[in-house]
Amino acid sequence: MSGTHADEVADGPEAPAEETPAPDGAAADSGPKPGDREDLGTPGPPLDRRAPFYLGFFGGLGALTAWWLGSTLLSISSTLLLVVVSLFLAAGLHPAVEALVRRGMRRSLAVLTVIVVFLVAVGLFTVAIVPVITDQVAAITENAPGWFDQLQQNQRVQQLNEEYQVLDKARDYLSGGDFVGTLFGGALGIGLAVLGALFNAFIIVVLTLYFLASMNSTKAALYQLAPASRRERVAKLGDRVLAGVGGYVSGAFVVALAAGLSSLVFLFVVGLGEYAVALAFVVALLDVIPMIGATIGAVIVTAIGFATDPTIGLACLIFYVVYQQVENYVIYPRVMSRSVDLPGAVIVIAALVGAALLGVVGALLAIPTAAAILMLVREVFVRRQDTA
Repeated sequence: MSGTHADEVADGPEAPAEETPAPDGAAADSGPKPGDREDLGTPGPPLDRRAPFYLGFFGGLGALTAWWLGSTLLSISSTLLLVVVSLFLAAGLHPAVEALVRRGMRRSLAVLTVIVVFLVAVGLFTVAIVPVITDQVAAITENAPGWFDQLQQNQRVQQLNEEYQVLDKARDYLSGGDFVGTLFGGALGIGLAVLGALFNAFIIVVLTLYFLASMNSTKAALYQLAPASRRERVAKLGDRVLAGVGGYVSGAFVVALAAGLSSLVFLFVVGLGEYAVALAFVVALLDVIPMIGATIGAVIVTAIGFATDPTIGLACLIFYVVYQQVENYVIYPRVMSRSVDLPGAVIVIAALVGAALLGVVGALLAIPTAAAILMLVREVFVRRQDTA
């Protein structure tokens, strides 16, 4: 009986446990604990990315950002142009560094050698050639009015001058001695133009030497931006593009040097030794410009030859016609065969587009850029299409 009573007591409902009283001086805290998340309601649906306001706002924001970036690039376009020219010059000097490295010279010593030779060449040119060119340009300017007088003796030229007074205006413009000042905006304009040209030349030389010294590290840093699975192929394509650009730049200088030296020898032989150095420098400088540079240089020299003596002018005409054929079909293909493989139509189009965008500098950079783009198209797009 007592056992049954004990079982019923055990099976019955338990009595509620007594609450432990809070410590003296502590009140019961019924609010949220610091770790608890406060109920702020149910989150609403996300913004509809196809809503007109969303598209208009972020589309306008993107357009404003693009406009700001474009205007910023335009404002620093002159600086970017100096950087691009320096990169191309460094790429042109890089083959010389690689040639010294292949002959067993350490790379640091090879870079130092090329830099020293480059600086010495620039210094010698500045000290030895610039004064001669300046004197000869002054002589050409001084004799120009006399050449106009000789041209006026031609009957056809006299008829044209009587109708339009072209020679009289040109002779007065040259003999007035102010045509250079007018061209650059007076004495202050001449000084600013000279200072600007010297500053730009200094910046180009410094950047060229910097890019040449850090060529490998710069390439490695750029290649690191490619995915690891494609980094090897990107590096090979980049080295191929760099080699092509460097070959073209160095080849263009070789072709221009050949034109300048041949013109120098010819002008001394033909009797224009008084202006030979200045005219040869003009021919070499213009010969770097694709398509039209060599023709412009030949026209300038031939015109001065005819103004000096018709026989000398005829000799200049014959010489430059023959030389341009030799340059176009012998010198240029041999020098550029390993660096630029472009159809003639692509060369013409690239030079025209580059000249329209950036003037003479654009025409100089257009051909190696077009060759690099065409190589990438062949190696990437065409090969992918062939395996598709």
